[in-house]
Amino acid sequence: MKTLVVYLMAMPETPELARVAVESGADIVELGFPFSDPLADGPVIRRAGERALAAGMRTGRCLDVLAQTRTLIDVPVVLMTYASIFDAYGWEKLERDARDAGATSFIVVDLPSDVRPELRRVQLVAPTSTDARLKLAADATDGWLYLVTVTGTTGARADLAPTLAPLAERARAATDAPLYAGFGISTPAHAHAAAELVDGIAVGSRAVEAAEVGPAELGRFVASLRDALDGK
Repeated sequence: MKTLVVYLMAMPETPELARVAVESGADIVELGFPFSDPLADGPVIRRAGERALAAGMRTGRCLDVLAQTRTLIDVPVVLMTYASIFDAYGWEKLERDARDAGATSFIVVDLPSDVRPELRRVQLVAPTSTDARLKLAADATDGWLYLVTVTGTTGARADLAPTLAPLAERARAATDAPLYAGFGISTPAHAHAAAELVDGIAVGSRAVEAAEVGPAELGRFVASLRDALDGK
């Protein structure tokens, strides 16, 4: 069975959205903590972060959302953010408080694999990663390796990136860890095609768009991805 990872931005309504996502087939929830200069994020997630910040979603409130989310779902919850959030809050303190609130792991988008190795986290690799960097990330990753399918920001795209297949092949040679692909995967067709190459997918921008419409739309979208991954 292929793994479906769904990203949601931390907002007051996110715990209920996460519950709907899991009931509709999500296996892992990525919970985004907003940052004012999100270099890896495309326009949809960037705007969601701006709305979150405008709504007062600072790190403390995001941790509250994480704790509330944990009470409603029993799948892994991965905190996804940027190094500056850890710098401002304190690295050890944020890791401790996040784990206490229910975080299973972390993704720090702009933190190289060999920096802060004491923070066990899901590592990202991209088509531009050298074999040496890919191996370093694979050896350090927490649970699964995140394959960034494109050289660019997050966001929906018309087609699955042709760079995924060679990246997945290189990653398979470097690790036995599960490989999940993200960035640019936004449709059931993308999900089905990616599932031929990797062990799971992560969907961000399109999930955020669906969540903004409401729980029913998010549930419909997640269910469509689940069906595509399951070959239905």
